[in-house]
Amino acid sequence: NDYFYKGGFPEFLKKESPLILHGLLSDIIVKDIAVRFNIKNVSILNKIAIFLISNVGKEFSYNSIKKMFDIKSVQSVIDYVSFFENAYLIFNVPRFSYSFKQQQVNPKKSYSIDNGLSNNNSASFSKDNGKMLENLVYLSLRRKFKEIFYFQQKKECDFVIKEKDKIIQAIQVCFDFNDETKEREIDGLLEALKEFKLKSGLILTYNQEDEFKIDNYAVKVVPMWKWLL
Repeated sequence: NDYFYKGGFPEFLKKESPLILHGLLSDIIVKDIAVRFNIKNVSILNKIAIFLISNVGKEFSYNSIKKMFDIKSVQSVIDYVSFFENAYLIFNVPRFSYSFKQQQVNPKKSYSIDNGLSNNNSASFSKDNGKMLENLVYLSLRRKFKEIFYFQQKKECDFVIKEKDKIIQAIQVCFDFNDETKEREIDGLLEALKEFKLKSGLILTYNQEDEFKIDNYAVKVVPMWKWLL
């Protein structure tokens, strides 16, 4: 629960002062990006960074950010987002496509390096437990796998993992797996399982556990803490 809300930066965990994480974000934007790449408009960098760490797991396009922040060229946005990635502030996940060109064009999703960093620099992040859980799942997957995508056709599956030109795993993330969310999560997972000819899928929750079969596919519901261990 502490890791979920507070993240993993040691100095912040010792002192629990939000100023530490405010200062860390500012240092990354100013010293690691603005100074290094000679960007004079630090304010716009800051706004885009906070927008991305506040909206983890939500689709965005470079063009939508260009319009939102009234930036002159799409290339500038592409550069800014790549600077954030190089500084390990955010990571982009492409939508899966068999075409590499299509992957570049499709909307992406961003994830933050740390839940605590996002929580303490964004008013909206902590209001969405589902996205916070999804962010932690991404960070854990990133430690183990190089090629991570989200999958979307009629429905959506949060993560599909690729190894050696083959999708080997499909994962849904759902904070509370209940009657309201069950159908959506299962439909998105099943669509991915069928597309990639997988026999089983995983649904990660905050603290629920189950196992069942549907349409001859095995579905495991596992609490996040147990999966992390």
